[in-house]
Amino acid sequence: MTVIVVTACPVGLRGHLTRWLLEISPGVFVGKVSARVRTLMWQRVIDMVKTGRAIMVYNADNEQGLAFEVHAHDWTPVDFDGINLMLRPAPRQTPITGDRKTGWSNASKRRRYGSR
Repeated sequence: MTVIVVTACPVGLRGHLTRWLLEISPGVFVGKVSARVRTLMWQRVIDMVKTGRAIMVYNADNEQGLAFEVHAHDWTPVDFDGINLMLRPAPRQTPITGDRKTGWSNASKRRRYGSR
């Protein structure tokens, strides 16, 4: 089974992918293709996606039973002791202090000090 998800891509790419896969939701393509066709499709996706981004998940002979490819995406795949995981980008820091806001929330301050 192969799943390809494309975001902000040209219409021509979506039309190209529907030759081999079913589009079950806008930008989400699912189907069963050979490894050779999957590799050629992924190369075509990379060539045609332009400023968009794409993710492909497919069957693999490993502990998880799947593998994935990523193109122009914020999340990156990393190998963690033989298991592939997606590394999320770090949260954005506040521009004033450079770190996250710490301390009590306004709601908890009101509850604590009796301001009702």
